[in-house]
Amino acid sequence: MTYPALPTHIQSASRFVEVNGINTHYLDIGSGTPLILLHGGGAGADGWGNWRGCLAEYAQYFRVIALDMPGFGRTDKPSPDAYAYTQANRNLHLFGFIESLGLDKVNLIGNSMGGATALGLAIEHPERVQKLVLMGSAGLGIANPDPSYMKNLQGYDFTLEGMERIMHAMVGSRHVVDPLLVEYRHEIMQNEDARVAIQHIVKSKLTYEREQIASVKVPTLVVGGKEDKVAVLARTYGYLGLLENSWGFIVPHVGHWVMIEAPREFAMFTIGFLRDDAFIVDSQ
Repeated sequence: MTYPALPTHIQSASRFVEVNGINTHYLDIGSGTPLILLHGGGAGADGWGNWRGCLAEYAQYFRVIALDMPGFGRTDKPSPDAYAYTQANRNLHLFGFIESLGLDKVNLIGNSMGGATALGLAIEHPERVQKLVLMGSAGLGIANPDPSYMKNLQGYDFTLEGMERIMHAMVGSRHVVDPLLVEYRHEIMQNEDARVAIQHIVKSKLTYEREQIASVKVPTLVVGGKEDKVAVLARTYGYLGLLENSWGFIVPHVGHWVMIEAPREFAMFTIGFLRDDAFIVDSQ
């Protein structure tokens, strides 16, 4: 399998670990409290492409770990005949990843499908989560007011033009999509195993019961782009209503990828949340 080369300055941070039989790729930079970054479920997503604008800022304060989930990036892409690309298995993989690295409590930031995975760990293993950031997160069932929008996103045809179309649809009206990132994600999707995997991944259920979400008591920051057409604002507000110990941060002129569209603002606010003891609350 071939993949686009990582930039020279980040290549030394590239690591692999086996998790439940899946060879899992991740980037590991900085030191201190572990901060795990979880990318979304779009075609061509991976830890580097999704979080590149925030890694250096986070590494000043945390041990930053940006992994590629099963089916994505440089991580294994098992045949759907042998591995079910379900949310339950993503949650299991994340827990196994934390165990394999010998980590105890971690901070988590998840976007979209990555948010649902971070949330799943907080539901199933709250003792392992210190703080949680949900950004444009899946997990809460809220009907999209424009079903045709999601249908168009699922019509990706693996061409460079198709990737560009999807990325433009993901961002807010003022963001200029980086053509190098379009090419990077397009190159990832030239892998046949990635193409097979994504067709199953996009069909997987990403929601939890509201009672499960409300059971999460860890301090949680819910971030939304005001122009997000995937994780619409109603979902952001829904999380704030369900999560007892949650704060909200809404970014204007931004779509589904706050960490890409407004990396400075996103890093600044999330670092403040993760480091400040003022955001620690009594969950009893």
